[in-house]
Amino acid sequence: MQESKSASLSILGKVDAVIGKIEVQILSWGIILMAANTIANVLGRYVFHQSIYFSEELNEFLIVIVTFMGLGYATRKGIHIRMSAIYDALPLKARKILMIVIALTTAIMMAVLAWYAYEYVAKVARRGRVTPSLQVPLYLTYIWVVVGLALTSLQYFLTALRNLNLAEEEVYVSYVEVDSYEDPETTAALSRYADQQGEESKS
Repeated sequence: MQESKSASLSILGKVDAVIGKIEVQILSWGIILMAANTIANVLGRYVFHQSIYFSEELNEFLIVIVTFMGLGYATRKGIHIRMSAIYDALPLKARKILMIVIALTTAIMMAVLAWYAYEYVAKVARRGRVTPSLQVPLYLTYIWVVVGLALTSLQYFLTALRNLNLAEEEVYVSYVEVDSYEDPETTAALSRYADQQGEESKS
């Protein structure tokens, strides 16, 4: 039974890792393209006296992608904003149970929002509306809202699953991230300082 559960968690972990890599690629290229598009438009306007006619529309499209794909990424990394005053005061088991409740509730809310977004996107697609400059179907812009909300819902559902083992000492804020208030940059700086002190004491 325990082996079966471990195998299931391993499969879910691999699926989550693949989705994470895809998200990173989409977010990275989205930001790079936004920067390149903005720089090219500025150069065109002030150097060649000719703006790129679709620049603003393309950036709006990329902002939608980065914003809603970033939801799932932030949830996976456990870096979303949390109000945790009551949560922090609870004992370990109560915190795990509360995290399960929070994650499941949020997963359901995100799934409902994704469904309503899908219905809206389907309506836009049926009307055949296109963007003013690029003349591409408008629903291609909004479909990323559905994808982002659906992935966020999946991440919260995985978080709830990860915390079902109440015997574990760790509370997970995502499928892979343990609840912690340590800032990675601060931890790295402290580690470097400790290494320097160790070298100085040896010398």
